[in-house]
Amino acid sequence: MLPYDHLAAFRLGYGLSPHLTLPADPQAVAGSVTAATRPGPDDVTMDRLRAWQMEGQELNRDRREKVPDADEAFRTHRQEMNHIFRGAVVERFARAVDDAPGFGERLVWFWADHFTVAGRNHYTNLMTEALVSEAIRPHLTGRFAQMLFAAETHPAMLTYLDQSRSIGPNSIQARRNPDKAGGLNENLAREMIELHSLGAGADYDQQDIEQLAELLTGLAYYPRQPGVFQRRRAEPGAETVLGTSYGGRKGTLDDIRAVIDDLAVHPATAAHLARKMAVHFVADDPPQALVDRLTDVFMDTGGDLGAMNLTLAEAPELETHFRAKMRQPFEFLVAGLRSLGLDGAQVRDLRPRIVNTRLLQPMAIMGQPWASPQGPDGWPEAAEVWASPQGLAMRINWALAAPVDLVGRLPDARRFLQTCLGDSASETLAWAVPRAESQSDGVALVLASADFNRR
Repeated sequence: MLPYDHLAAFRLGYGLSPHLTLPADPQAVAGSVTAATRPGPDDVTMDRLRAWQMEGQELNRDRREKVPDADEAFRTHRQEMNHIFRGAVVERFARAVDDAPGFGERLVWFWADHFTVAGRNHYTNLMTEALVSEAIRPHLTGRFAQMLFAAETHPAMLTYLDQSRSIGPNSIQARRNPDKAGGLNENLAREMIELHSLGAGADYDQQDIEQLAELLTGLAYYPRQPGVFQRRRAEPGAETVLGTSYGGRKGTLDDIRAVIDDLAVHPATAAHLARKMAVHFVADDPPQALVDRLTDVFMDTGGDLGAMNLTLAEAPELETHFRAKMRQPFEFLVAGLRSLGLDGAQVRDLRPRIVNTRLLQPMAIMGQPWASPQGPDGWPEAAEVWASPQGLAMRINWALAAPVDLVGRLPDARRFLQTCLGDSASETLAWAVPRAESQSDGVALVLASADFNRR
């Protein structure tokens, strides 16, 4: 039987590190999540990004008007945007490496994936990080309704799901410009119901999605316009979603908040989120008893995510389903960095070439290019997806080549086995590592093993 601190680090966090002291009980593990809610000094925020976008628009105008040196200024601006984005990505690695239990940063990843957005250019890449900073981190221990509202109305979500193209057919803007009226876009309404709250199998119909789409029409993001709600675009009148009427003669952001508050505490939402959390942290086919407990806690507390976190930290299924999950590429890389003894400061100091060749490129080859899932449903959970031949080959290559680039002098392989896996190493691996032909081979055996790749 593993000690609880090791079990929680494997199952809820990013594994062990020779430099970190682990919390010893579920209450401490759940309490540690608050560290992940704190903002960082260089976090990407929409206030900063609006200013960068307006600067880029002005530079682009200068290029069109043939202003001297405008092309060079625009290139420099884009390089700076890419540099800031790269720094934000490295910061995500660094925070995960430094989070002793790892649970908080794992929850950041989980909820950012639940509210998937993807980048298409240097600004939308930055938006994906702003959503994490502004809509995910602050709400990890709060009410789900708060996170749901923050994510659905965030410019990153509005941009990703093309909400700015959605205009009420009877809105002020449509009546004033009938030739450019546009129309409804159901993307945000559909994903809000199917992916972010009730779940695809819940009791709703197309009419609910259409009515919700009308209710959401005032939401839009433009860098030079304040806020994210423009009443002139909103469809007037009341809309009925799941049998409840929202809104009135004039559309308001409060109407949207009201429907989100109701979706956030719906029983179908509780069941959907409970199962999704159990799948991510415990097993691809999770035990129903755990799903039921998480569902009950969600309903009893009105969607208190802190209570959900504690229930998961206390779950006996963490032990009974040990190694039922395959580590996703980001998890694998962070666990590798931690096991090798790197801390967050060392991760931040990695040269750009090493960040590319030992973190971002391998992560993409393993099947998880940063902030680029194939669709709004985010990254898959099934082990077979991450155990593809190409993905496994890249993990083996990384285990063989990356450690020396990252730390220089490799640790003794036998001590490294204990550092990585504690008392959880299989007999086969414990027998093989001391017999490796070199320290490099021994370290690689550990990092490429099923023991390390599964949690």
